[in-house]
Amino acid sequence: MLCLRGIHYSVNGKRIIEAVNMRFRRGMSYSILGPNGAGKSTLAYILMGVLKPSRGRVFLGETDITDLSITERAKLGISLLWQEPARYEGITVWEYLTLGGKLRVNKEELQRVLELVGLPYELYAHRFVDKSLSGGERKRIELASLLLLKPRYAVLDEPDSGLDITAGELIENVLNYFKETGTTVILITHHEEIAAKTDFAYFLCAGRLIKKGFSREVVEYYKRTCGRCFLAGMMRDEH
Repeated sequence: MLCLRGIHYSVNGKRIIEAVNMRFRRGMSYSILGPNGAGKSTLAYILMGVLKPSRGRVFLGETDITDLSITERAKLGISLLWQEPARYEGITVWEYLTLGGKLRVNKEELQRVLELVGLPYELYAHRFVDKSLSGGERKRIELASLLLLKPRYAVLDEPDSGLDITAGELIENVLNYFKETGTTVILITHHEEIAAKTDFAYFLCAGRLIKKGFSREVVEYYKRTCGRCFLAGMMRDEH
């Protein structure tokens, strides 16, 4: 089990995350739901080791991994899908997905993961992963690479951003595949319809954990709470 215990994070005295506790059990899917600026991506980076908490600890089972590097966490089976995929020049999609041939996968498996993310194998396997691809295509290819890696924990930072109206179906396919492989998914999103596809959800607002529970219950609470905040803000602006 991957755990965040008493996590605080501040930058130049400004509080970003305050006293957050979360647990992620093997084989389940989770969402961290909240409005823009809530601190969701900060938690993703703390889980991956990109950022170190100001206070609090990160545990994998009974092991404290707070001070481990990104590479060390990756070796333990934790992977992060970045909100903005990296750009590469001079390598094909096939080379990217197979780590230059180091990852032993057959053509059928490559076809399956590309189809799961909505990219036909015949059209994309031998294309170059470069600026000729759209942001949405690069996001789909990075999702496919994570599916092939089969990590113990997959942290997906806004996986639906930059995608079209088929994003909901794509995310559902990805969650089902990860469930097959026993991967725990931690999905960062501000879209309630995406969060509702996971098993369990944490609602984060202004750096604080507001509510946790089964995803559909938390989503309904999120809709009501954020709707009231939005209306209150509009009323203040009018006056």
